[in-house]
Amino acid sequence: MASKPLEGIRVLDLSELLPGPYATHLLRELGADIVKVERAGGGDNARVIVPGVYDVMNRGKSSICLNLKNEAAREVFYRMAKDADVVIEGYRPGVVKRLGIDYDTLAGINPRIIYASISGYGQTGPYAKWPGHDLQYMATAGHTALAGDPDGPPAFAIGSPFGDISSSMFAVVSILSAVIQRQQTQKGQYLDVSITDGLAAWMLPRIGAFMYEKKRGRHFSKKDVLSRAGYGVYQAKDGRYFTIGAIETHFWIGLVKAVGVKALEDPALENVDTRTERGPEVVELLKQRFLEEDSRYWFEILEEHDVPYSPVTTLDDFFEQEHLSARGLFGGEGNERTVHFPVPMEGLDKALAPASPECGQDTDSILTQWGYSKEDIQKLRTDGAIQ
Repeated sequence: MASKPLEGIRVLDLSELLPGPYATHLLRELGADIVKVERAGGGDNARVIVPGVYDVMNRGKSSICLNLKNEAAREVFYRMAKDADVVIEGYRPGVVKRLGIDYDTLAGINPRIIYASISGYGQTGPYAKWPGHDLQYMATAGHTALAGDPDGPPAFAIGSPFGDISSSMFAVVSILSAVIQRQQTQKGQYLDVSITDGLAAWMLPRIGAFMYEKKRGRHFSKKDVLSRAGYGVYQAKDGRYFTIGAIETHFWIGLVKAVGVKALEDPALENVDTRTERGPEVVELLKQRFLEEDSRYWFEILEEHDVPYSPVTTLDDFFEQEHLSARGLFGGEGNERTVHFPVPMEGLDKALAPASPECGQDTDSILTQWGYSKEDIQKLRTDGAIQ
């Protein structure tokens, strides 16, 4: 079997909750060795706040518990950093500097270190030290204004933590780019990963539409996004929800044939601008029509007419989703399930990773790996440096 893509890459993960741990989860899936460096007194807050999230995000990682306010513990971390490739942290700006584990300090020990800080608003700017969560970051980046009822106020209408996940993805992309760049420069670098910045970057498609319409003298709003004719979520007679995505005209024509609503056969609606202008009218006609038949009927006829549609998958039937199962995306069984790295690559292991670690469960073995003797470890424990 081929080696994993990131085999040999060693990552020290100081982060908690979701953004950093999801980034290191992806890096672990790709073969990196992840050591969770957890704080004394309980470790990752996700263990208590969102234990299910902790369990799936931290499988296959090892855990060492260091009291980084203790000088001896910092010396342990410095020794580890000397041989590491990447450090990830998710504290509020300024914390790692106060602890003495910031990039400048570690780069003095290991010039090849790649150091990623994930924070809500980034390390600079007027909001840098503000506390926040997905709700705040999505509002700042413009997403919240585009959510909710087309004619209603802004809403927090997305049930997945897109903000956190966006920062995880940008962190991984940046880290891997820095690893490649290091091959040329022989130096690491500091990566300031902002959740809000990542979400703002994800606004680019909407910004493009906004600017285009502005040039035409027209205001682009969330109504243009959420009231598209032939594009949305509908409910069948049996209560099942499904989506329709007939944006292009040839798909629209197929949808009109499938639903058989006379009012929708108007040739004028074959023009996308006309469909957009008459969006609310079209949506209501489709809504009423779909309620007249069961979902099985609609799925068959929509497929027959090559209309983009999909049943709405719920958490209850997530692992029963036929297509994703056929793609080999799921692993584990029973109440121990996971979603594999979504791009097939040589060397990736489809086996379920070992369970997420207890706080500090690998402290002794990790210290031994970094050259500490049993006597050294005992002294560190006695001095309160490790837990």
